[in-house]
Amino acid sequence: MTVFLIYAGAALAEIAGCFAVWSVLRQGAPAFWLLPGVAMLALFAGLLTLIDSAAAGRAFAAYGGVYIAASLAWLWSVEGVRPDRWDLAGGAVCLIGAGLILLGPRAA
Repeated sequence: MTVFLIYAGAALAEIAGCFAVWSVLRQGAPAFWLLPGVAMLALFAGLLTLIDSAAAGRAFAAYGGVYIAASLAWLWSVEGVRPDRWDLAGGAVCLIGAGLILLGPRAA
């Protein structure tokens, strides 16, 4: 599994899990939505452990950029709110930062 697929799966799982909690607490969704939400959050955490990195913090930092971009995709596809140019510019900056963290040369 490639790093991109792991990060994309983790982002989808985290956003779906958080959205389930958001829906219960802010939009009146049934409380049973918390069960799949918690399962998705556990999946998110498990997926991040698959990243090949000597330091968890580096894997998590790079994931942050992917999470932001995925959140903007969720905003548009699930919530029906089209990201504006500032959302897109910020997401691009975050993805560039994630790339630098993941692909930057490291001392052996």
